[in-house]
Amino acid sequence: MTTPDETPPKRVFTPDFLTELFRNPLEPGYAAAAARKAVEGQPTGPRRHLTSGVLALTLVALGFLLVVAYQQTMADEPARTTARASLVEQVQKRRDETVQLQTRAEQLTDEVNELRERELGGATVAKLRDLEAATGLAAVTGSGAKVTLVDGPTPINAVTGERNTVARVKDTDLQLATNALWSLGAEAIAINGQRLTATSTIRQAGEAILVDFRPVSSPYEVIAIGPDDLDKDFEDGYAGHFFKQLVSKYGMSFNAREAKNVTLAAATELKLRVAVPSTPPPAPSGSSFPSGSVSADPKASEGGR
Repeated sequence: MTTPDETPPKRVFTPDFLTELFRNPLEPGYAAAAARKAVEGQPTGPRRHLTSGVLALTLVALGFLLVVAYQQTMADEPARTTARASLVEQVQKRRDETVQLQTRAEQLTDEVNELRERELGGATVAKLRDLEAATGLAAVTGSGAKVTLVDGPTPINAVTGERNTVARVKDTDLQLATNALWSLGAEAIAINGQRLTATSTIRQAGEAILVDFRPVSSPYEVIAIGPDDLDKDFEDGYAGHFFKQLVSKYGMSFNAREAKNVTLAAATELKLRVAVPSTPPPAPSGSSFPSGSVSADPKASEGGR
């Protein structure tokens, strides 16, 4: 506290960091080095030779390291090329084996169908064919609707290199389209040739969409066989309005039109899960309780209450 005769101490304000940075943008050490160089001049004599020698030795060492790294890379390149070629060969071989097995499976299926028609009556075979067509195990032909979804633009961030995938078709979009077609009375649906069944799955795996664990890509063609005006009902329904909003907002492409006399191939496989009820073992003789059960003890119940 100060008296009336005393003058208050003068406040000293320290400039903040930004003010000091703009006032003196150059580091003081650079200014001192420049001033020392102006006074002393360029190094001469042994000092100059020593500096030049150290610089030359450093450049030689860096060049040697670069040569060694290049030679090591070139020495490892044949092994990488061989391994890559081996993997490509294995993948191609597995693909060829898969095609052969698929062809063999189709031949066996045809043989089974011929034997079935030979052994069973005409009415039974016709009923089986109808059931197979309904479950996706047989090819079907008819008219319906074709819904096409195409990815929108996927710009790349110039700084991070990441792609903006907001305009790409998602697995949920295909799920919405197929569920809407089922609700409108579709009898058979296929996505890019993959026939859907009661156990089919549509999932996202990174940037790829898998239909029954098989990848599909844009453009996505959802073909459905069903009643007349299926395409108009789809476009006027909730799914059609939703896809139109995606088109206007993200630049995706959507189209629903009539499909006449299209054939949908049978599903490649149908994974079924069968539950069999378990039968309890017979109770031992002289016991009124089945094996594995516990009788109630009145005393134990009273003690536990």
